[in-house]
Amino acid sequence: MMGQKACAVAGHDPKRFKFKYKEDYNLCKKIKREIREQIQKFYDEEGVRRFYIGGSLGVDIWAGEMILRLKEQPGYEEIELIMVLPYPEHGKNWDERSKKRLDFLQKHSAACMTIGERNGWESYERRNRYLVDQADYLLAVYDDAADARLQITQMVEYAKKKGRKIMLIHPDTVDITER
Repeated sequence: MMGQKACAVAGHDPKRFKFKYKEDYNLCKKIKREIREQIQKFYDEEGVRRFYIGGSLGVDIWAGEMILRLKEQPGYEEIELIMVLPYPEHGKNWDERSKKRLDFLQKHSAACMTIGERNGWESYERRNRYLVDQADYLLAVYDDAADARLQITQMVEYAKKKGRKIMLIHPDTVDITER
């Protein structure tokens, strides 16, 4: 990669987590804390300034909110959030709270772009490949035992193939694995 170091952040769909969409569960709080710590490490130790998210519920939204909060803190002013959506109507059928969170991230991202034209597997695959292609690192909340057909599994495999440095946070144990 030339220029600024970048990291893509992604993860399993919330339905995969033991707590589903309930963010007040301890496991969710632990995962969020670990995501934040890893983002700070990438910033402090690796010089990563640009973070890419795909705008999906769960990990993408949490990471986006954390990055924007970090940006308000002394020493993190250079952090940049880039949102890459899979298609124009993404998030349209979400509940009101989730729509507001996505809208907030779009408004406060350094850039927001849309990769595909319609809701469909190809748009998500193009978005995920774009995220990996822009990044030097991939931070993923991911279970290695996951179904090979899942978008997140294919994204992690693509990142491996592209030689990206990968940091995995296990969704059940919050254990960290480096690839």
